[in-house]
Amino acid sequence: MTNRIAFQGALGAYSHEACIAYRPDMEPLPCQTFGDVLRAVRDSDAELAMLPVENSSYGRVADSHRLLPESGLHIVDECFTRVRISLMANAGAKLENIKAVRAHLVLLPQAQKFLDKHKIRAEAAADSAGAAAKLAISEKLDEGVLASKLAAKIYGLDILARDIEDYGHNTTRFLVMSNTPNLERRGNDKLMTTFVFQVRNIPAALYKAMGGFATNGVNMTKLESYMVGGSFTATQFYADIEGHPDDENVARALEELSYFTDSLSILGVYPTDKKRY
Repeated sequence: MTNRIAFQGALGAYSHEACIAYRPDMEPLPCQTFGDVLRAVRDSDAELAMLPVENSSYGRVADSHRLLPESGLHIVDECFTRVRISLMANAGAKLENIKAVRAHLVLLPQAQKFLDKHKIRAEAAADSAGAAAKLAISEKLDEGVLASKLAAKIYGLDILARDIEDYGHNTTRFLVMSNTPNLERRGNDKLMTTFVFQVRNIPAALYKAMGGFATNGVNMTKLESYMVGGSFTATQFYADIEGHPDDENVARALEELSYFTDSLSILGVYPTDKKRY
């Protein structure tokens, strides 16, 4: 198995930044899609996958959530990365001459106040770091890119403005995925358990299923729903809870949950990132 960590996007993406922060000793492996990231680990082209699942400004990353349950991989860690947006351009460009910037569709609204102030037009790109790479091989001085400072360093672009995001809390949560689960970690670290389940088609099934977590004092930090197989009547839920499945209160809550579900699958047990709190 190679000492590589896979991520979606080009070198310099925020996911690349997360990889460096999490495991600077591993070689980053850029992939075109989230599916390619997961496939790289399944095929042993990479040891780990770095997958964004939610952002404090724009919410959950829908494509990641859709792929997680069927990925065949296991969550072994989480990490939180602060998203700092830089406006970069080719050498010689000046901020007052920038007419348009390109960036990923979800990144553009996160710097809308800055763009409006400087009357800069926003154009969507498939990938912010990829847009930086394309700009670097052009000679344009009136266009820029919104991306990480890592992207500017990799592609030799000048940073014209730093930290231009609208909100100072702008943070992305990533999940680290592996072929092999790690359920042995205990110690003093707080642990998270992530699982998916599908409730039985009976009245108040979800209400009853959630009751076990309340009565057993288990803190559920996330509950997301999405359709299964395009059906409007079959709903799968994704949940994060604090604790380990072997903890007595968690075990009781999961047992009670099983009475009201058709399926229940644990995706991972892992320490909480200290930046969570």
